[in-house]
Amino acid sequence: MRTPETSHPTRWWHTLEDGRIQCDLCPRDCRLHEGQRGLCFVRKMEGGRMVLTTYGRSSGFCVDPIEKKPLNHFYPGTSVFSFGTAGCNLACKFCQNWDISKSREMDTLMDAASPAEIARTAARLKCKSVAYTYNDPVIFAEYAIDTAVECRKLGIQNVAVTAGYIHPEPAREFFAVMDAANVDLKGFTDAFYVKYCGGHLQPVLDTLQYLVHETTVWVEITTLLIPTLNDSDAEIRQLSEWVLKSLGPDVPLHFTAFHPDWKLRDLPPTPPATLTRARRIACEVGLHYVYTGNVHDPEGGTTYCPGCGTALIERDWYEIPSYRLTADGRCPQCGTAIAGRFEAFEAAFGARRIPVAMHRL
Repeated sequence: MRTPETSHPTRWWHTLEDGRIQCDLCPRDCRLHEGQRGLCFVRKMEGGRMVLTTYGRSSGFCVDPIEKKPLNHFYPGTSVFSFGTAGCNLACKFCQNWDISKSREMDTLMDAASPAEIARTAARLKCKSVAYTYNDPVIFAEYAIDTAVECRKLGIQNVAVTAGYIHPEPAREFFAVMDAANVDLKGFTDAFYVKYCGGHLQPVLDTLQYLVHETTVWVEITTLLIPTLNDSDAEIRQLSEWVLKSLGPDVPLHFTAFHPDWKLRDLPPTPPATLTRARRIACEVGLHYVYTGNVHDPEGGTTYCPGCGTALIERDWYEIPSYRLTADGRCPQCGTAIAGRFEAFEAAFGARRIPVAMHRL
């Protein structure tokens, strides 16, 4: 049983002279006739206005470790109440969540919850934060914003897992209620974005610079390395140098492994050695916190002190066998402050994944 579509009023659109409307949410600038949907599929012209068809509807709710987002410097070891909807405003041929992001029939939207219900459930489950994830929350911004406001009333943090493909004005409103973001930087050439993502690189770089320099949002970056497409030494070095120069050495960078999926099944999975190589290059460039993901690599998952090299937070997948940071986020050996958001550490939530059926609560 699927939950019915909504016709929730949206922001960020205007009427064109020819009677169509233009969506002003993201750089796609979709122009729609009555009844048409944008590329994201969830924003639609209905009755002469733009509506969101997935407000209050979800592909599922789950309690995850925060490290799964991945966020390694945002209250490590805590649990996060995660949910998404359907659709996406990019068209990545290598999408790892294509069954959700590329859904057209919305058959995946099997659960429903209001913003207040989500906040109350997250609090009841003792989650430190709520994550807007699985598909890109930019396209259900109104639902995410309303939920984030309810979460803040209960002292719950908000996390956006996003490709950062959004116009500046809605970005200001969206990220104003977010406390952390993991931004998917899919490659470092515009040609890659055009051919494999159906978008452009510069808007993502603009979003990253805005977040780091003009907001208090904690930011980490993830780049999925795809064999032969975006994994060359030169591109990895250029990406790392841009992060260093434009964002600073303290923004964590995660290199993760690709597996053949969606419309890109003719390439092999990313070898672990590629991730190790990428991490080494980024560290050589001068980034302080570089991680590997989607592979078993305890060294690549560990947070090291940039001052003295001490292993401060050791990770084995989503487990934390050793945590040495002080409560205020400093290295106990040399006193160096570690970039991020930290608190007194008691015990890690661990690798559990707990599905939550909201309609049964």
